Amino acid sequence: MIIDDATVDLVKQALLIALKIMAPILIAGIVIGLVIAILQSVTSIQEQTLTLVPKIFVMVIVAVILLPWIIIRIGDFALEMFHLH
Repeated sequence: MIIDDATVDLVKQALLIALKIMAPILIAGIVIGLVIAILQSVTSIQEQTLTLVPKIFVMVIVAVILLPWIIIRIGDFALEMFHLH
């Protein structure tokens, strides 16, 4: 089975768009996890839900704030895909 260069480029573009969309959300989760881990080590509180709930909350807030930007990125990619064929 031969894969042409256009297919490889489309997959590459799709993966890059996915990374660009998810990066801010994941970075927010990493930052809040790091802050909570530091607070846990300072206070000696080792509760698992103390890290999980704020991470989910912050990541959802960031996703909601960035939703217009995400929709524009996905829409631009979809329009580009429709114009190729």
